[in-house]
Formats: sequence, structure tokens, C-alpha cells
Amino acid sequence: MDFMFGKKNHTPTATYDREKFQPALKTSICTGERVAGLINLETRKFRDICLIRSDRELAAFCRQYGVTEDELKKIV
Repeated sequence: MDFMFGKKNHTPTATYDREKFQPALKTSICTGERVAGLINLETRKFRDICLIRSDRELAAFCRQYGVTEDELKKIV
């Protein structure tokens, strides 16, 4: 009954193998669309996780994966 007394449900931190994957932000040059995801460091393939439509969503992605915006690899 914790939900009745103001406790918020927090999204748990997503787990990923930090030795095999790197969080990244892919941006389209034409449309400016941003997609957050993970880069497989062995194959160099990008796996989409979520579409980023606002700074709030980007902050939520960073919080969920335990990184800062500066640590995200930028892909154009």
C-alpha cells in the first residue's frame, strides 16, 4: 500500500555490459531527430533504445543508464 502514501515508482537503472556496449545519441542531419541507444563495441552496430523528443527524455535516458550527457557518444 505504499502507492497510497506518495511514494513514486522509479524506473530501475537499466543494466548493460559496459565492456561490450557504449550509450550513444544518434542525430539526423536532415530532420534533427534524436535516438538514444547502445553501440556494440565489437561490431560497431547501433541498437535503438528510444526516440528523444525533449531534453527531459534525454535526461531520463541518461539517468536510466547511469551516464551523463557528456559521456554519450554522438553519432551523426
